[in-house]
Amino acid sequence: MSSDPSFQRFMLFGRRAEGAAGRPAGRDARIDMVRGLALLIIFINHMPGNVVSAYMPNNFGFSDAADVFVLLAGVSATLAYGGLIETRGFAVAALKLGARLWTLYIAHMAVFILVCGVIAVAVTRTQNPLYIEAINIQPFFRDTVDALIGALTLTYQPSYLDILPLYIVLLALFPPIYYGVRFSPALTLACSLLVWQAALAFELNLPNSGGVWFFNPFAWQVIFTLGVILGRTVQLGIAAPRLRWLDALAVAFLLFAWLVKIPAGNPTGIAALNDWFDSVQLGSDKTNLAWSRLLHLGALTWLAISWLPASGRLTRSALGRALACSGRNSLHVFCVGIVLAVTGQIVLAETSFALDVQLLLCAGGITMLTGLGIFLSWYRSITSREQRAGPAAASGAPVQRPSFSPR
Repeated sequence: MSSDPSFQRFMLFGRRAEGAAGRPAGRDARIDMVRGLALLIIFINHMPGNVVSAYMPNNFGFSDAADVFVLLAGVSATLAYGGLIETRGFAVAALKLGARLWTLYIAHMAVFILVCGVIAVAVTRTQNPLYIEAINIQPFFRDTVDALIGALTLTYQPSYLDILPLYIVLLALFPPIYYGVRFSPALTLACSLLVWQAALAFELNLPNSGGVWFFNPFAWQVIFTLGVILGRTVQLGIAAPRLRWLDALAVAFLLFAWLVKIPAGNPTGIAALNDWFDSVQLGSDKTNLAWSRLLHLGALTWLAISWLPASGRLTRSALGRALACSGRNSLHVFCVGIVLAVTGQIVLAETSFALDVQLLLCAGGITMLTGLGIFLSWYRSITSREQRAGPAAASGAPVQRPSFSPR
C-alpha cells in the first residue's frame, strides 16, 4: 500500500494534509502497557547475575527496556504538555512542566538517599565493604558533603541511579523539541541526529564524579525526539501508513539482531567483523547510543504500531491492564523498583545466588511493583471520583451514590 499523503505532509510540515480527517487523540493503552513491561524488565536487569535476567529482551537484540522507556517518555510528554501548549498556551504548559521537573528531581534525591541507606545498613550488618563499590557509592562515604553537592547538581550519579537525571534533562528540552516538531518533524529529527553525531565526534557529555554520564543526553535526545514525533502523530490523529516492505525489513532486522546476539564470537568467520560482533554481543554502546540500538528500537516500534492494536485483546486482558497500571504510575514504580533491585543485589550476594532465592526475588519484586501500580491506579480513581462529586454536592445538585442490593 502506498504511503498516506497526510503522513508525508506531517513529516515535512508538521500538519495533516488539507481536508484529511484525523481520529481524536485518546489515551492509548499500548503506551501504558509497554511502559509497565519496560519497568519490570529494568527491575530484573538491575539485579545482574540472576537467572531470569538471561531471558530478558536485551539478550536477544541490540536495544533494551531503557530505550523503550525514553521513547515513551517523549510520547507521554507530547500528549501531556504538548496538549497543554495547544489548548492553554505555553505559559500554563511551562508551569506544569516545571512542576513535573521538580517532582522528578525530588524523586531522584529521595531514591539516592534511600539507596545510600540500604548500602550503609548492608555494610554494617555484613561487614562487607565491597557493597560500597558495587554501585559506585564510595564517594558518598568517602566525602559525604561533596557527594551530596554532586547529587544535588546531578554531577554525581551512582550506578542504576542515572535514568532519572537523563529524563530530567530531556524533559527540560521538551519545549524546543516540540516546537521544532510542530514546524517540521523531518527537519527536527535531522537536527537531532546531527547533534548526536557532533557529540560523538567532539566527545561531548556531562560530568559525573570524575567521569561522564552513563546515558549521554546529547545522544539519547534522539530517542526522546522520536518519541515526541510519535506523540505528535497521536495528538493529530495521524495513522502510520501500512508499508508491507517496511514490515518485512523490520522483521528481518530483528531476526538479524537475534542471530547476532545468540552465538558466542563471530559465526560468519569474516575476520573484519570480529570486533563488531564482540562489541554488540557484549552490549551495543549504551552511553553514546550505538546505531544498532537505534535501528533495533525503530524496528520494534514500527511493528508495535503496525500490528499491536490500541484496543486489542492483549491490552484488554488482565495482564495488559495490570501492566498498564504500572505504566500509568511509572515514577513511583520505577523508584520503588530501584530500591528493591539494589536490595535484591545484596540478598543475592549474601545467599551465594541460590536459584530459589533468585526466583523468589524476581517473582516477589514483580508482584510488589505490579501491585503498587494497581493500588495507585485504584487510589487515583476513587480520589478523582470524590473530586468530581465535591462541586456537585456544594452546588446542591443531587449526587448519585452506588446502591448495594443483595444478589
